[in-house]
Amino acid sequence: MTTETLLPFQCDFERQIGFDFLRATELAALNTLQWLGKGQKEKADEAACDAIRGMFDLMDICGQVVIGEGIKDEAPGLFAGERVGSWKTGAPRFEIALDPVDGTTNVGKGMPNSISCIAAAALTGENETCLQDIPAFYMNKLAYPLEVRRAWFEDPGLPIHIDAPIAEVIDVTARVLGKEVRDVVVCVLDRPRNEALIEAVRRKGAALRMIMDGDIAAALAPAMHTSNIDLYAGIGGAPEAILSAAALRCLGGGMRAKIWPRDEAEKQELIARGWGDRLDKEYMSRDLAGGGNLVFAATGISDSPLLRGVQVRGSVATTHSVIMRARSGTVRFVTAHHDLERKTIHLRSTGTERQI
Repeated sequence: MTTETLLPFQCDFERQIGFDFLRATELAALNTLQWLGKGQKEKADEAACDAIRGMFDLMDICGQVVIGEGIKDEAPGLFAGERVGSWKTGAPRFEIALDPVDGTTNVGKGMPNSISCIAAAALTGENETCLQDIPAFYMNKLAYPLEVRRAWFEDPGLPIHIDAPIAEVIDVTARVLGKEVRDVVVCVLDRPRNEALIEAVRRKGAALRMIMDGDIAAALAPAMHTSNIDLYAGIGGAPEAILSAAALRCLGGGMRAKIWPRDEAEKQELIARGWGDRLDKEYMSRDLAGGGNLVFAATGISDSPLLRGVQVRGSVATTHSVIMRARSGTVRFVTAHHDLERKTIHLRSTGTERQI
């Protein structure tokens, strides 16, 4: 079949469908806004899932969720294995990873650093798999900017890997970026499991930025020129690692990650499931999110290092989103103004359009 005979959705189809994924995250952010600061994070998650599912119902794709809400969440839906889209004959096939609300605790408390995000990998082969499903709760992660990634490719001996002491990683980052160590900004999720890392960053004298929740936006921040974060490090959710890896593939930044069993029981469970030989494996971005046809879309719910949150003035809601493609490396920031007196959302729960 030549290019001239291809149907429109068969020729560079992720370029065209990508904006539907963006619309899904926009609608999730808008539908979640009603729960911002209300102390009911489960309701916020449910609202985001309902809006995303409703948008998927309108999309002519054969989509399958590979990474859903995560095994650590008691979530209302969009689980691994779920089919989304119309599944019409000939429609393009996608693996999908998503987090309807990354930072649910933050939304419940009305705090910054929450986004809605979707990563999609267009499948071109019959048995192709692009998005890795890691059956663990957590992974240890290190994310860094394009400049550091390039420096490591030029000199693989540089200590840019998951087991390197954070002090050495900071030294290399400072040198590559032309900064003093004290000016290197390291973002870490504020959890007891990261206490040793936090103390090491403080001893080194780098600038520490701690977040309560929402480690996808934080992991992408080092690769964003709009952010002042230089490194993201520490133990966070495994599903979030795959979403971060997909976006970093588009942005050009890098990430290293390793499975982090919470305890001996989880370690033995992973071994029983055939993952024993991968517990010490260092995953790079391409290992977690492979293939060349990746799309990542995200919309801010509350302000984060990646995106501003939803703003409402009168009857107009303004959303701030990003859409990016691995194939072209294009990153688009999209600001949309929604007239709340006319804006409707197609919800899965009702099967109808509902005014916000």
